[in-house]
Amino acid sequence: MKKHTISSVLRYTLPHIKYFILAVISAVISVSLTLYIPVLVGNAIDCMIEKNNVNFANISLYILYIGVSIVLIAIFQWLMGYCTNAISSKTIRDIRSDVFRKFNNVPLSYIDHNPHGDLISRITNDIEAIGDGLTQVITQLFSGVITIIGTLIFMLLIDYRIALVVVVLTPLSILVAGIIGRMCAKSFREQQALQGEISSYIEEMVGNQKIVKAFSYEERCAEEFEEKNKRLFKVGLKAQFAGALANPCTRFVNNMVYAATGIVGAVLIVSTMGNGGLSIGQLSCFLAYANQYTKPFNEVTGVLTQIQTALASAGRVFKVLEAENEPSDENRNSVNTCKGKVEFKNVCFSYSKDTPLIQNFSLNVKPGQQVAIVGPTGCGKTTLINLLMGFYDVDKGEISVDGTNILDIKRNDLRKMFGMVLQDSWLISGTIMENLRFGNPYATDEEVIEAAKKAHAHSFIRKMPQGYNTLIAENGGNLSAGQKQLLCIARAMVVNPPMLILDEATSSIDTLTEIRVQKAFRKLMEGKTSFVVAHRLSTIKESDIILVMNKGNIVEQGTHEKLIEQKGFYYNLYNSQFANN
Repeated sequence: MKKHTISSVLRYTLPHIKYFILAVISAVISVSLTLYIPVLVGNAIDCMIEKNNVNFANISLYILYIGVSIVLIAIFQWLMGYCTNAISSKTIRDIRSDVFRKFNNVPLSYIDHNPHGDLISRITNDIEAIGDGLTQVITQLFSGVITIIGTLIFMLLIDYRIALVVVVLTPLSILVAGIIGRMCAKSFREQQALQGEISSYIEEMVGNQKIVKAFSYEERCAEEFEEKNKRLFKVGLKAQFAGALANPCTRFVNNMVYAATGIVGAVLIVSTMGNGGLSIGQLSCFLAYANQYTKPFNEVTGVLTQIQTALASAGRVFKVLEAENEPSDENRNSVNTCKGKVEFKNVCFSYSKDTPLIQNFSLNVKPGQQVAIVGPTGCGKTTLINLLMGFYDVDKGEISVDGTNILDIKRNDLRKMFGMVLQDSWLISGTIMENLRFGNPYATDEEVIEAAKKAHAHSFIRKMPQGYNTLIAENGGNLSAGQKQLLCIARAMVVNPPMLILDEATSSIDTLTEIRVQKAFRKLMEGKTSFVVAHRLSTIKESDIILVMNKGNIVEQGTHEKLIEQKGFYYNLYNSQFANN
C-alpha cells in the first residue's frame, strides 16, 4: 500500500523533472562545497605546526577559500530550496485539480455515500500535508544521499580504518528509524481519518446552526464534538510520541559513531606519531565528516512525523482519485433537439440491493404534458427525477426520451433538455447576474431581466444595493429563503429548456407570490413537458396527469377531478392537507 502511494505521488512529480534536475545539481554543488570546507579547515590546522612556526600566508588563503565556499553554498542551497518548493507546490496543485475534477466525474452515488466534510478535508488538509511531506522528503533525501556518499568517499580517502568504524555502526541508526516508522504508521493513518471525521462534523453543524439552536442542541453538539476531539487527541498524541522517539534514538546512535570515530582516531594518531600517520588536522576533518555523515539520518527521523502524516494523507487522497468514474458516454449519441416525449418501461431501481424501491414502473408522457408526482415521504418521487436526469442508472427496464433510451444519449445532452428548480435553493457566491446566468452563460442582460420578471424576482432585485450586480453571500446567506427560491426559478427560466423538473419549487414562497409564480410557471410550461414533485397538493390541481406513488409503485393516476371522484389514496392525501379548512 505504501509503495503504491509513493509511486502515485511520483507520477505527479515527473512532469516537473526540470526542477528536480536543477535541485539535484544544486544539492551536489552545495554538499560538495560543504564537504570541502573540513578539508580546508584541517589543512589550516596543519599549518599551525608549533609556537612561532605558523604559516599565516597559507592560513589566510584557506580562510579566503572557506569564505567563498560559504557564499556559494548559500546561493546553491537557496536555489535547491526554490526548486524543491516549486516541485512540491506544482505537484499538490495538480493533485488538487485532479481531485476536484474527480468529484465531478464520479457517480452521484459516491458523493451521496461519503461525508461531505471528509471529502473537503481530503482536498484541503490532506493535500497540504502531502505538500509539506514532499518538501521535507525532497530536501532531506537529495542532500542526505549526496552527503552520505560524499562523506564516505572523503573518509575513505583520509583513512579507511576509521571509515569502516563509521560504516559498521551506521545500520543501527537505520534499524532504529525503521522500527519506529513501522510503529507509528498506523497511528498516523488513524489520525488523518479522524481529522476527516471531525471536519465533516464541523461542516455539518456550522452549516445548520439554525437547526442546532432551534432544537437547543448546543450542549449535546459540544459533547459529541468533545468525544471526537478526545479520540483525535489520544491517537494524535500516540502518533506524535512515536514519531518524536525517532530523532533522539538516532541521535544517540549517531553520537556513539562520533565518539567511536574520535577514540579510534586518537589511538591511531598516538600509535603512528612521527611515522607519517594520521595528523591532528585530518582527525578534525574526520570528526566533521562523521557529524555530517550522521546528520542526514537525524534530519530524516526529525521530520518522520510529517512524512508519516503525508503518507497517510496521500493514501486518503488517492483513494478518491482511484474511485470509479461514471461509465464513459463517448459512444452515446449526441442529441440536440427534444420534443418532450418521455416513457418509462418496467423500470426497477433501488439504492440498496437489500431494500427494493421502484418496481416495474411504467409511464407514457406525451410532449407538452404536465406530470405531477405525489405521495408520502420515501415513496420514490425524487428517485424518479434522479433516474430521469441520469444521476442514477436503472437496474432493469428502460427510460426513453423521444423514443431513444437515455442510456444511449450523452449525459450533457440529456441534462440540457431539462431545467431544474429544487426544494433546496442553492446559489453560488457571486453576483445575482452570475447566478441567473449559471445554466446559460451566453444569455443577454435583457433575457436575464425578462426571466427575473416572469419569476417575480425583478422587483426585489431592483431594491438591492447594486441591483443585478449585488454580491450574494455563500449559499445566499444575505437573502431570505423565498428570495433565494425566486432566483432559482428565474435561473431555470433563463435556460428555457424543452422540459422542466420542479421539486416543490414554491415551498419557501408566500401565498400571494406563489399564485403569481404558478401563473408564470404555466406560461413557461406551455408546450413543454414538465415533471412536478409536489407536497402541497393545491399546486398541482391543473396537471394533465397526477401520478400517485406509494412504496415505489404508481397506485393511482389521472386528473385531479378523477382522482378525487375515485376516493382512493390520493383522495385521502388531499383531504389530510385540507381537513381543517
